[in-house]
Amino acid sequence: MLGRDRRPYASVLPGTLGGHRAGRLYGRLDCPSALRALDRGEYRSQRVFFADEVTARAAGYRPCAVCLPQQYARWKAHAGAARPHEPEEITEPVTSKESP
Repeated sequence: MLGRDRRPYASVLPGTLGGHRAGRLYGRLDCPSALRALDRGEYRSQRVFFADEVTARAAGYRPCAVCLPQQYARWKAHAGAARPHEPEEITEPVTSKESP
């Protein structure tokens, strides 16, 4: 998994969110966009995992617009326009299975 300092570390617990190192974004493990990219053989070498959203945001990653549209809209409205990869305060946790 990737930590807040963007350094990988071993964990006995699986990550709850997946991310793309080059795109500096994170999303649910069942994200349709990420799964399509993985099926095409893309993305795999850049794949990272996070314990939770707080860690992903602290590492400078942004929410996925496809599987986390509400979080993405908040990110874009607050931090996205001026500072695309700087973390901001998170008010609600994200789980792997978020309802629309």
